[in-house]
Amino acid sequence: MKKTTTKKAALPKAALSKKVAKDKIKKASTSKADVSKKPVRAKKAEAPVKEVKVPARKKEPVQKVAEIVKPEVTVEAPKPVVAKKVEVVRPAPVVEKPKFVEKPKFVEKPRKVGRALSTLSQGTGRRKEAVARVWLKLGSGKLLVNGKLYDSYFSTQTSRLSASTPFRVINKAQNYDVFANVIGGGVCAQADAVKLGFVRALLKLNEEWRSTFRKTGLLTVDSRQKERKKYGQKGARRKFQFVKR
Repeated sequence: MKKTTTKKAALPKAALSKKVAKDKIKKASTSKADVSKKPVRAKKAEAPVKEVKVPARKKEPVQKVAEIVKPEVTVEAPKPVVAKKVEVVRPAPVVEKPKFVEKPKFVEKPRKVGRALSTLSQGTGRRKEAVARVWLKLGSGKLLVNGKLYDSYFSTQTSRLSASTPFRVINKAQNYDVFANVIGGGVCAQADAVKLGFVRALLKLNEEWRSTFRKTGLLTVDSRQKERKKYGQKGARRKFQFVKR
């Protein structure tokens, strides 16, 4: 009969030694596994703990009772008292209010030197909206209206004749110069206002001329006024133009 060779016999010696070592390790592990059935993990390598050196506290010296020395008390000399300057408060000066003096109600104004002193008489004339103030003084028969000669002030011949009518009625009127200030109204109304003011100023100089002025109608005031415009019309009497278409 042939001899059967086992695997152990066929394996070399080096392989046998390795196998034996593995079997030993398994046995050891199985014996431990039986005791603690849970697998045990290998512990991690802990980091080395650094030692921290704490500086040692300095011990304060303990003072003994005998060594404590009380501080010396030094008394300072009193400082000289310096007298402060006292400011003298003077009372404010009392200002007396000016006494209220009542002014007289009517104060006489000084008379102006010039035309006011040389004027002989004065008259006022009106016509429509025009008002004329007339002054007379000795002269050569000039007629000034608002600082201009009446020939240059009035533009129409009728207004010039109307303003100079008193010179033609009374010849002695040419011995006076006439100054007239006129406001308001038109040219014709201003000429009539100057004429009436001139006549009234002459009557103050000589009342005997009244009859002559009355006959010529220079003292009668023309009271006619402009007729007012009516509604629905173009003027006082004028109508709007008729339009058929």
